[in-house]
Amino acid sequence: MDTDFRMDVDEINRNIDMAEVMGIYFPLIRKTLLVDPRSDAVDGPMIRVVPMANSMEERFRSLRRLRPRLPRPESITLIPWPKYVTSLKRLNIWDRVVQRFVNAGDMEAVRVCEETFNELVELEKREIVEAIKGERYTTLWERKKEGD
Repeated sequence: MDTDFRMDVDEINRNIDMAEVMGIYFPLIRKTLLVDPRSDAVDGPMIRVVPMANSMEERFRSLRRLRPRLPRPESITLIPWPKYVTSLKRLNIWDRVVQRFVNAGDMEAVRVCEETFNELVELEKREIVEAIKGERYTTLWERKKEGD
């Protein structure tokens, strides 16, 4: 899965650096890493794993429910990630995400970044195991048993 997709890492990093709010979505696990470095007097920066949205409007609504005291962002940058979660670190993209929280001065959010990354890795492992076992997946063909 990791070698089939060419990605412009420099462009992704530029998007991470500039995004007001961003979502990195993982089609394999049907989850999005929602990154919102904005804060106010009550709410600090946020990083969280959320279900994938079906549309941008749905993503804006879900962000509004998660952060009702903050204004609607001008935009949300979405980055599809068809590679393994761990490749974010290997390609130094994860460091860029964490740097947004370091720049915001919220060390608690930096700690949550690592927990969130571990959550994504665990979700991906579970999904792969379920695919191998055939749980929640439909087999396209089955091996014939002897005598069939």
